[in-house]
Amino acid sequence: MRLGSHLSVSKGFHKAAEAAASIGANTFQFFTRNPRGGSARTISPQEVEKWQEARKKYDIYPIMGHLPYTVNMASPAERAYNFAKMVVADDLERMDAVGAEYLVIHPGSHAGSGREAGLERIVACLEESFLPYDGETSLLLETMAGQGSEIGTLADIAEIMEKLSWPDGMGVCLDSCHLTGAGYDFLQKEEVDRLVTDVKKTVGLSRVRAMHLNDSKFPPGTHKDRHERIGAGYLGKEGLLNLITHPAFKDLPMALETPVEDFQQYGEEITLIRSWL
Repeated sequence: MRLGSHLSVSKGFHKAAEAAASIGANTFQFFTRNPRGGSARTISPQEVEKWQEARKKYDIYPIMGHLPYTVNMASPAERAYNFAKMVVADDLERMDAVGAEYLVIHPGSHAGSGREAGLERIVACLEESFLPYDGETSLLLETMAGQGSEIGTLADIAEIMEKLSWPDGMGVCLDSCHLTGAGYDFLQKEEVDRLVTDVKKTVGLSRVRAMHLNDSKFPPGTHKDRHERIGAGYLGKEGLLNLITHPAFKDLPMALETPVEDFQQYGEEITLIRSWL
């Protein structure tokens, strides 16, 4: 199983690889730039070289960049929308340069302007920022819990992809907490089957490339995005195992985004998950 967590790359990607190895991870996720402000640091060719050596040494594959939360492709505000277009285009190139397999993005929030208007803006943003891109990094749209004016159901994502003519380099990142918030009850095995059916009907299983593995503070259908430590939330051991052992999902790279105080606690969760398996 490709199991890891969210880690910092502020000291270099090679240092993140060492940190991953130290907690028993063989994949990881990271913010591509400051998650709140959006400023981006320069990644030198020397750093990329050290990183490529480290990832081979520690067998770290694949890795996922995550765009900052300030990026909103559905924003009706011109400044925020232009920022989203710039960051998506820029970070696809930056991630391609470091050899990141995936770049994860929240589809966006329509901020009260309506789902249809929000979807139109997302599609227009991606037409400008993603379609001209010809690198190796795939852009993954993340499933959301449906908080407020969030866009990000499987149906939403399928509509976006269809309007873009199903580009090869675009996929989906599932999130176990968000899916719980959206109404799937993974304590019931048949609910995992329902998710698989819904995926097949909308985006197709081949489009699902990664998973964020989080327990949930709240039960299904609350539309709340509140991550919990592994085994300490609604899903617990049973719900998480039902999801991650399903044949449709067991080979996906999985990254923890649980509320830890330091990255070593991710190591405890990785050990716990592997002991369950």
